[in-house]
Amino acid sequence: MELGADYIDIELKVAHQFYDSIRGKTFNKTKVIVSSHNYQQTPSVEDLGDLVARIQATGADIVKIATTAVEITDVARMFQIMVHSQVPFIGLVMGDRGLISRVLCAKFGGYLTFGTLESGIVSAPGQPTLKDLLDLYNFRQVGPETKVYGIIGKPVSHSKSPILFNKAYKTVGFDGVFVFLLVDDLANFFRTYSSTDFVGFSVTIPHKESALKCCDEVDPVAKSIGAVNCVVRRPTDGKLIGYNTDYVGAINAIEDGLRGRHNSSGTAISPLSGKLFVVIGAGGAGKALAYGAKEKGARIVIANRTYDRARELADVIGGDALALSDLDSYHPEDGMILANTTSIGMQPKVDETPISKHALKFYSLVFDAVYTPKVTRLLKEAEESGATIVKGLEMFIGQAYEQYEKYTGLPAPKELFRNIMENY
Repeated sequence: MELGADYIDIELKVAHQFYDSIRGKTFNKTKVIVSSHNYQQTPSVEDLGDLVARIQATGADIVKIATTAVEITDVARMFQIMVHSQVPFIGLVMGDRGLISRVLCAKFGGYLTFGTLESGIVSAPGQPTLKDLLDLYNFRQVGPETKVYGIIGKPVSHSKSPILFNKAYKTVGFDGVFVFLLVDDLANFFRTYSSTDFVGFSVTIPHKESALKCCDEVDPVAKSIGAVNCVVRRPTDGKLIGYNTDYVGAINAIEDGLRGRHNSSGTAISPLSGKLFVVIGAGGAGKALAYGAKEKGARIVIANRTYDRARELADVIGGDALALSDLDSYHPEDGMILANTTSIGMQPKVDETPISKHALKFYSLVFDAVYTPKVTRLLKEAEESGATIVKGLEMFIGQAYEQYEKYTGLPAPKELFRNIMENY
């Protein structure tokens, strides 16, 4: 304080002794932050309120409380205190599940947030870098009116969605911020964050099936697929509407690939119509693609490691089933289409492929949902075998267009999305 520091931070436990030690001295410039840390949990709203009063009573200029997130819903209690605080208030919830407390404090009236100068060197768990706060989350643009969007998953930190959406929002001047939401219990998350501030969510593994049950209304296509990857809160009544945009991105990209081959873009009939469409994988993405291709008039075959899962999905869709081990010798006709929806060939196991190279010559187009690496072994070998290839990045960008339009009501800036993803 004697050296003219702007702020000093004093732990609540020693605040009274500290104030005793400076009694009678005047320090014009320095503001005193009095802070309390809880490394176990986040107390109830009532207990947090009592703590604020105790800290204020010391004579603090700024109240600071740091707690720990056991679940992401714990952060809501901190936001509640922050919004209603009559004094300058810093409220942080530590850990990966508490990350939104550090990004959204500007929206809910927090006094400041902390970032680390270097990745991995943090003074508290879950701290973002200054670079991420400023460049990824556009922290300086976040204010009370900013709408909150996010990607819900577990794990979730690998997702490219926040990069894509935040860059797009900033470029077009849209007042929104897109965050990582590490969620354990989806129903509890939606119950807790039910205000119209939280308006749109991308949903990834393992929550796509449970998201369907959490929505008030579900788009018929998503219902048929049995999975939701996009949830929008309707502004008029706050109801949650569920969609599946996974298949749209992939099917559009596959159709574009086929059209490029035959230049038949003028026709209303899908180039998938009548084609034999082989889907590898019977999970959420496999289901979505099989359903989407079926809608376009394709004949569907599901190939899966466990034949029973393939049979089950084929029966629901109205198609045939195959064990993945039989795929190499499967050749009822030429010019088939292949879509891999499994994680085979994804980093770090880039040498793996779901089908041997000699079998690829019977396919006119091969799609791979994996987008890390951008060109998988499957796609490389398919191209060498003379097939048109469609990268997983196309599916990611395509499903993001749809989500962007649902979130913002604006047309998706397609070129911009492509540039952002290709530079990442």
